[in-house]
Amino acid sequence: MLAFLNAAQLVLYIALLALLGQGVLFVLAGEGRDGNFFYGLFKVITKPFTWVARKLTPRKVADQHVPFVAFFLLLVLYAVVTLEKISYCVNAQMVGCT
Repeated sequence: MLAFLNAAQLVLYIALLALLGQGVLFVLAGEGRDGNFFYGLFKVITKPFTWVARKLTPRKVADQHVPFVAFFLLLVLYAVVTLEKISYCVNAQMVGCT
């Protein structure tokens, strides 16, 4: 169980950082962001998460706001996984939790 929680936490952490990096490059690169290699890489990494966020949000939400929705959904999921990991470690009396 602990290995699953660690893996889930890692995937969520990578996705959160990729969305954050994509947002920073969105601001810094301006109009040339589509030609930026790292912006494209972040876009590929975050595509599954933004796709899920698009499916969960109503059509009234603009496409440009979907990454914000994905970021906050991932943030909530990360907090849930972290709290579950803490609960698991406390119940196991910290055996194997480092």
